[in-house]
Amino acid sequence: MTVNELFSYGNERLKEAGIRDHKTDASLFLQHALNKDRTYILVHGDDPVEEKAEEVYRGYIEKRCLRIPLQQIVGFADFMGLEFYVNPSVLIPRFDTEFLVEEMMKYVDDGSRVLDMCTGTGCILLSLMCYKNDIEGVGADISEEALKVAVRNRDKLIYEEKLHGNAEFVKSDLFESIGGTFDHIASNPPYIRSEEIDGLEEEVKDHEPRTALDGGYDGLDFYRRIADEAHKYLKREGRLFLEIGYDEGDEVRGIFEEKGYRDIRILKDYSGNERVMICLNR
Repeated sequence: MTVNELFSYGNERLKEAGIRDHKTDASLFLQHALNKDRTYILVHGDDPVEEKAEEVYRGYIEKRCLRIPLQQIVGFADFMGLEFYVNPSVLIPRFDTEFLVEEMMKYVDDGSRVLDMCTGTGCILLSLMCYKNDIEGVGADISEEALKVAVRNRDKLIYEEKLHGNAEFVKSDLFESIGGTFDHIASNPPYIRSEEIDGLEEEVKDHEPRTALDGGYDGLDFYRRIADEAHKYLKREGRLFLEIGYDEGDEVRGIFEEKGYRDIRILKDYSGNERVMICLNR
């Protein structure tokens, strides 16, 4: 098969399986199978594909037809211009969360001590540490398997000489095992309403960890717990950065106002959806 023929095969298979972004996925899988960039695919469409690469590509396509997320199939996700290893134990980093990191970068100074709660892949903390200097970072998660992923991503970035600072990852049920105080605390906690999870896309509900999605009956369980305890771990003029659901701004603001946090702001992302809450300690 030629490059073009293999792409056409993958595109049609994914389209038949009901994959929404079938053309994009077919192209990305081809780039991975051939270990080439998009420009090569466009220029060398009539070139023959080696049998081994064709076999790898067909394997990718069949897995994607089962609604396994592309990132889990290829083993990594792009986030903030970096590559993060992913597997079914962690939530796949999303473009929405880049907005949270970008907001943090406006306030977090070099040399700050930063806590990333519900760290998952570690993408929030580690991205920040790649673009800031001498950050002392702590990432916390209740899942041991998620922490293994975060450590793997940290070690990869250290090897690539991209990480500027020290990152420690600890098993903790929110603040249970956390010590000391921090200049800033960030979190992308579970915030999907329990009853809504079964209505999500198959890629999410069937292949990403429910514990990273389920925010309780109203989606706000973790915000209440964070509001109850964060003040003990956040320095007086430090900031708390939280990703929120697109329709949760008023409720989250109310939770933190009730607990006395100051200068609470709800920010909309580039799509116009409420995405981030920022506040000062109470």
